[in-house]
Amino acid sequence: MKRVFITTVLFLAMAFVAMSQPLRSSEITTHSVQSAVLGEEVSYNVYLPRGYDAASPDRYPVIYLLHGLYGSHLDWANVGHMKDVVDELIASGECRPVVIVMPDAGDPDAHNNWNGYFNMPGHNYADFFFKEFMPTVEGAYKVQGDKGHRAIMGLSMGGGGSTVYAQRHPDLFSSCYSMSGWLDSQEPDARMPKDKMYLVTKAVHDYSAIDYVNNADDATLQQLRTVKWFFDCGDDDFILDLTLRMYAAMRQKRVPSELRVRDGWHGWEYWHTALRLSLPFASRNFSL
Repeated sequence: MKRVFITTVLFLAMAFVAMSQPLRSSEITTHSVQSAVLGEEVSYNVYLPRGYDAASPDRYPVIYLLHGLYGSHLDWANVGHMKDVVDELIASGECRPVVIVMPDAGDPDAHNNWNGYFNMPGHNYADFFFKEFMPTVEGAYKVQGDKGHRAIMGLSMGGGGSTVYAQRHPDLFSSCYSMSGWLDSQEPDARMPKDKMYLVTKAVHDYSAIDYVNNADDATLQQLRTVKWFFDCGDDDFILDLTLRMYAAMRQKRVPSELRVRDGWHGWEYWHTALRLSLPFASRNFSL
């Protein structure tokens, strides 16, 4: 009886110590994936919520958060201050605890270095994303890794990229949120130098999210209706017309979507506030 009593006391003491330990704080860390498709190492940031524990059986929804032209995987953390916003939204219950992945797909020197989320001659980024990046990341972190618990969103070039990814892979994403999305482009002028800026502009034209909806057959439209869509753009944004055209195409094809035109322009003040809409939107549309 004495041994049982001592064992019980020790167990309760250990449990009390475990319960009294503070939960691990949220964090953003930087990692990389070696890509055979691209022939290079690709960096990414990952946000892990408070209490994330690699040894725990708990698994989290995952959001892919894409940056814009001339940007990098560091932008959302360093310029967008996304950690503060996510922490606040999770603490208030507006967003579920979630893993957020921010891949690198850009460079400030867009004429001489690759930018963009699409397949281009000599740089098949979309193939890398779906065949290498997503499987690697979702194998490394404790995410649920199914349509019902995966969302995608981004700003500008990343808004267009996230929309195109969700259009062409509706079986993978529960929701998509486009912030000031670069959703289409005119065919680049043939007189332009055939540099990497030309290629990414042409790719946005060739993978036009607006044309995709306008040209979709009934089966494709039915698949698009399985994704929750949100288009958000400032009233002073120079590419506002693209968001309005996109929303009009979705309405005409009877694909439900949400539209917000708020006060603002094409800049970080707008995208920082867009996080406060986009993260609860994704959270609401995750499966229980």
